[in-house]
This record gives sequence, structure tokens and C-alpha cells, in this order.
Amino acid sequence: MTDSNTDFQTFPPMPKVVTVADTAVELTPIRLGELPRLLAAVRPIAADLSAEPDWLALLATHGDAVLELLALATRRDRAWIEGLALDEAVTLACAVFEVNADFFVRRVTPSIARSGERLAPILSAGTMPSPGSSPPATATPR
Repeated sequence: MTDSNTDFQTFPPMPKVVTVADTAVELTPIRLGELPRLLAAVRPIAADLSAEPDWLALLATHGDAVLELLALATRRDRAWIEGLALDEAVTLACAVFEVNADFFVRRVTPSIARSGERLAPILSAGTMPSPGSSPPATATPR
């Protein structure tokens, strides 16, 4: 006996179509071959991602990374993305995030959180000496 959910998972996902700048953009989940460039683009904004990102704040803080992320995730030229009106860019970003929510929320954000947890004890203990640096100098008694 087969599980109907398993049967449906074998079909490719239906694209989500969003219309921006009078253009219908078909969005599908990120593909394996796109991951290296996409991960490089998302790295600068990953710590600021949440289940409901503030796209205006992300654009203000990490504009170049957000534009690159949108170009990669939509499979559109960067120039086309840059030519969008602000409201269209936010609409597109929301749709990209929705289509790829599993990737962003379940994969990227927890990975950043784990890295933060590993670094927290080190950061709270103070600064670490860099590799190859000499130990702190001690005063010699007189």
C-alpha cells in the first residue's frame, strides 16, 4: 500500500506565478545546481531572515545581496530586477520567499542559529588571540 503524500512528492512542484512589471514570473523551488551561488548571496542576510522578513529593512541593509538573491531565485537578469519599482520588488521577494520557505526557514536560519550558538561562548569570554600570536606579556617582578 502506498502513501498518497509520497506519490504526490514524486511530481515536480507547480510553479507559483507572480506578475510584476507587467511580466508573469514563474517561481519554482531552488534547484541543487543553483545552491552554491544562492548560498553565497544569502549568507550576508541569513542572520536577518525570519519567517516574515522585513524586505525594506533587508534592502536598506543588504541591498546588493537581496538583489542578487532575487535574480538567482527568479532566474532573471539582475538588470531586470534592478529596474523593478520598490513595491514590485517587495512583492517578488515575498513570493520567492514563500516558494522557497522550506529552504530559508528550515535550512538557512537554523544553520545560522547553530553557528551563533557555537560562537556565543567564545564571544562572551572576550577576544580570542589570533593563531600564531604570542601569549600575553607578564610583568617581571622587581
